[in-house]
Amino acid sequence: MLSPLYWWREFVRQLQELRGRPRELSLGVAIGVFVGITPTIPLHTVLAIALAMALRGSKLAAALGVWVANPLTIPIFYYGSYRLGSFVLGMSELTLPTKYSVFSLMKLGGHLTVAMLHGGVLLGILPAVLAYFLTYRFISSPRF
Repeated sequence: MLSPLYWWREFVRQLQELRGRPRELSLGVAIGVFVGITPTIPLHTVLAIALAMALRGSKLAAALGVWVANPLTIPIFYYGSYRLGSFVLGMSELTLPTKYSVFSLMKLGGHLTVAMLHGGVLLGILPAVLAYFLTYRFISSPRF
């Protein structure tokens, strides 16, 4: 298992190797962070690159930003997405199965998916904005 410090060093190293305007790189990272927080795990990189193309951000930086989603953070993001989404939508709590599997969660139906997507989008906004400004500042610093 990779440590958070290793992940951060590798992220910074790869970010330093990217070339481009600070705005494009920062936007790419922000898009990647946003998508990484949403419950769209099999499509994270594809969605991030497509959004980066549409919004004229760095596609490579977007792919790097998706790294915010990893085995340590995904359970937290998904649980938070569900809780926030069900709260915002006024949905009652679903009774979760005692044995977790993809199939057992699929049986819960669209309510879980709708709650998680709404919550994930809302949950991703603030980290994406922070990622944009922190990356811009980091890239624009003379030490970069």
